[in-house]
Amino acid sequence: MNIESTYQSRIAEYLHMDAEEVSLYWKGRVALYTMLKAMGVGPGDEVVLPAFTCVVVPNAILYLGAIPVYVDINPDTLCCDVTQIEQALSTKTKVILIQNMLGLSVQVSEIITLAKAHGIYTIEDCTHGFGGKHQGVFNGLRSDASFFSSQWNKPFSTGIGGMLVVNNRDLLESVNLLYSNLIKPSAKDQVILFILIWARTYLLKGFTYWTFLRMYRWLSKKGVVVGSSSASELEGIHMPKDYVKGMSKVQCRAGIKALSTLDQVISQRKTSGISVHEWLTSQGKTTVPAEHVAQHAFLKYPMLVKDRELFLQQAEKEKIPLGDWFISPLHPVLDSLEPWGLEVSNVPNAVYISKHIVNLPLGLPVYRLINFLELYKNEII
Repeated sequence: MNIESTYQSRIAEYLHMDAEEVSLYWKGRVALYTMLKAMGVGPGDEVVLPAFTCVVVPNAILYLGAIPVYVDINPDTLCCDVTQIEQALSTKTKVILIQNMLGLSVQVSEIITLAKAHGIYTIEDCTHGFGGKHQGVFNGLRSDASFFSSQWNKPFSTGIGGMLVVNNRDLLESVNLLYSNLIKPSAKDQVILFILIWARTYLLKGFTYWTFLRMYRWLSKKGVVVGSSSASELEGIHMPKDYVKGMSKVQCRAGIKALSTLDQVISQRKTSGISVHEWLTSQGKTTVPAEHVAQHAFLKYPMLVKDRELFLQQAEKEKIPLGDWFISPLHPVLDSLEPWGLEVSNVPNAVYISKHIVNLPLGLPVYRLINFLELYKNEII
């Protein structure tokens, strides 16, 4: 068995499914694009999705000539309510995207029931949610398909990377045909990614963290190294060259290693997430609804602050690598969102949250997080 097949089998074993239902990609967005294409999404079709997401999600829709239809989020859960989704449906709706935000899944069964009643496909965006569960079932296993990300800071990392899980076996033949025609990563791709993974593991820590992080972001924006997104993905709606690329051996090896410790990582994050939730509750601050806390393995804990830039500066001072997902309804685009068909006046909750959200890294010792929050609690909403 080659390294790709081994990794594929390990993912399937973890999720308790067949290996043939799992496929591997250079990035998670390629998995989404593949699934949409396998579902027959094309010009004139509509895909319903949250207005609080990464820009690469509507990009995958637009690359197929389809139309993204945005739904505002519930500010308490950061996900879309089924009632809002239902109002967005039309005779052109082909797919509903169900987003798992920072590890939190909400109303998944209700949305799937709605979709089935209208003959619409569902895809779960589980780029934040691998290994977490909703109502006792692994994230991503209820809908027709789901896609995951293993990029930096995800539940486990392969540098960059993504996976597709197909639960509707009627779609497997189409997926496999597309999968067989993916572009293979070049030797240069693999060497650069190997160096980045090594640097991330051994250099991006302690006092070097912010220096190397800024350097990496600058180099990736210039296209010198592999980044989360290329400049073309952030500046327009035209598919980049070599977009439909498969996963490399470098990523597979990193993924196999990371999977071996994933349960321990999730356990720590859940424990830290509950502690942070209890502290925020005790201070009368905004929290994730209590009924969702125990069920989910939070990738990060979302928190609202009055002045995000100031709060990020304070976090850097205290050596807390605070996250800033999502700084825009279509993260990380701060200019006009018109090229992606999003009118911000229609999504006030997404706009408000994107101006105030930060997220706590639950991989740190919880006492450090609580101490930091105590210092700056007056700036938390």
